[in-house]
Amino acid sequence: MYAEERQEHILRAARAVGRVEVSELAVELDVAPETIRKDLTALERVGVLRRVHGGAIPVERLGFEPPVAARDVVLTAEKERIAKAAIAELPDEGAVLIDAGTTTARLGDLMPTDRELTVVTNALSLAGRLASFPNLTVLLLGGRVRGRTLASVDPWALSALSGIYVDLALLATNGVSVERGLTTPDPAEAAVKTAMVAAARRVVLLADHTKVGRDHFARFAELDAVDLLITDTGLDARTAAELAEAGPRVRRV
Repeated sequence: MYAEERQEHILRAARAVGRVEVSELAVELDVAPETIRKDLTALERVGVLRRVHGGAIPVERLGFEPPVAARDVVLTAEKERIAKAAIAELPDEGAVLIDAGTTTARLGDLMPTDRELTVVTNALSLAGRLASFPNLTVLLLGGRVRGRTLASVDPWALSALSGIYVDLALLATNGVSVERGLTTPDPAEAAVKTAMVAAARRVVLLADHTKVGRDHFARFAELDAVDLLITDTGLDARTAAELAEAGPRVRRV
């Protein structure tokens, strides 16, 4: 098993049970404890785990919101598949909203060149990438830029969103559950996401399986506000059916 595969396994285990132990992982993965400690150090450096005595805890359990650079290197293959599936939902013409997120950011390299679309986004990096597409009209929402997510928020962004209506919104989330709906750690980002939902004819949620079953501080939509949830095959069929019963169609890719 390569180091990247081992570290992804460790991160998934930590998120599933809330904590991982060096000794248990060494036996499970048939490597030396020192190898596991190096893996935990690497995962801590990118901001997804915090070292504790004898093991590590996922940052979500400690109430932290990892910076975008840390989240961008996790589950990259799954996020690529989800983003590719989302491209099929784009209209032939018209306007779309794209939320800030590490999965939605991947749309920047996948946008089709044969459609005349207006793209509205609050993601700085995505706007810069899409601006190079000659067939796209890119509108960047103004406002305060959150350094942790590089997303524009607060009254300027909300004011712009209150005056538009688009064909499709492609949204990201930190958590999604049947009980709490769609949630994110920051109230300012939640307010922008709520406004995006209200401004769209159709809402498509892009969320890898690790977001499912997680609840964060600020709720921005109920599940029945989502038309389609695109996730990956790491989500089991039973949970997918429970989500679908609450509102959205669920597609695992």
